[in-house]
Amino acid sequence: MKVTADAARRFLVARHLLAPARSLDGGPDAVLEVFRRLGSVQFDPLAVAGRNHDLVLHARVADYDPGWCDRLYARREIFEAYNKGLSLVPTSEFAWFRGTLSRNAPRTLAENGDVAGRVLERIRADGPLSALDFERERGTTTDWFGIATNAVRAVLEAYALTGVLGLARRDGNRRYYDLLERLVPADVLAAKPPLEEQLRHKLLSRYRAHGLLGVGGGGDVFGGLGPAKPDARWPGYPGRNALREELVERGDLVSVEVEGVRGKRLLVSEDVKLLEAPPNPPPSVAFVPPFDPIVWDRGLLGSLFEFEYVWELFLPPAKRRWGWYVLPIVFRDRFVGRIEPRIDRAEARVQVLDVWWEDGFSPRRADGFVDAMRDALHSYLGFAGAERLAWAPHLGTEKRLFLSRP
Repeated sequence: MKVTADAARRFLVARHLLAPARSLDGGPDAVLEVFRRLGSVQFDPLAVAGRNHDLVLHARVADYDPGWCDRLYARREIFEAYNKGLSLVPTSEFAWFRGTLSRNAPRTLAENGDVAGRVLERIRADGPLSALDFERERGTTTDWFGIATNAVRAVLEAYALTGVLGLARRDGNRRYYDLLERLVPADVLAAKPPLEEQLRHKLLSRYRAHGLLGVGGGGDVFGGLGPAKPDARWPGYPGRNALREELVERGDLVSVEVEGVRGKRLLVSEDVKLLEAPPNPPPSVAFVPPFDPIVWDRGLLGSLFEFEYVWELFLPPAKRRWGWYVLPIVFRDRFVGRIEPRIDRAEARVQVLDVWWEDGFSPRRADGFVDAMRDALHSYLGFAGAERLAWAPHLGTEKRLFLSRP
């Protein structure tokens, strides 16, 4: 297929349920529809502006309440698995997300065998436990800085990655692990497709989540799927390129050329009709988080949307052009700016620390934008459980322009 840049932009915002934003009604059922559409949603515990998965859902589900996702988690309708980092996936698809090429997890268990044995036996006897329910033990594992880590925490994470344990619940950022057979329905657990088929499914899920990923993906989109080509360290694994070629040959993926974008893009076959006739986006505003699938491919953001996106969390303050936890602003089929909100639960308010507009974009002159931005801010207040917006002193113009309705 060959498509214009305009059609590609309209397709992506429609495919991501961002035009119009917050358009899915139905509470927890609408949340499950997002999971069905995207395949998985990346989890991140940082809750400065809202947790990543909650922000993904808030942008797409009307009147989204984070408790809906927590309820689905408690009912085991969604589960934590590794797919481009720790993600939430529908439990019905859990068997397809169990596959991993990790060599570190088995090594961690082997090198900390005594600790691993004691941890597993206690969980088997006592039920869900966290790392803090054990005495801290030193082992061979180290963190990014070479400092020894708690061996108990390391083996719990390794057991989860290898499919022995699963996460039973979270208490804030404290994770409780239990035997997988106690957490997943027996029929789901009994399904054990071959590892290569699991990895092929996970690869397809990345293309489904984004919509128009390229072969390279951009960033760490294909993390956890092993090397692109055969590698002696993974004997028998043909590599991502071979899996991708099979998906194209089977018709699951369709090659697309996008005007002004280098390299071919790949589209899941069920989206062909939408790409052929994408709808005109209405005047709607969405705030998207750092791990939202629409921002996975930073190169595509630059070439298709003319939007440079850098997550500056790990940069020292002096080197930041924008801010620490900044959310891109999507209006119709364009990225028009960035906003840096902070949820202050103690004061029941949202602090707007800063807003940056893209060059050439004028909020007053963009037809429908002011009302759409007001709607987005009002919705965000409800999501945050806040009663008011507190604008930084230098944002007087924005405060007057977007004064939120009661």
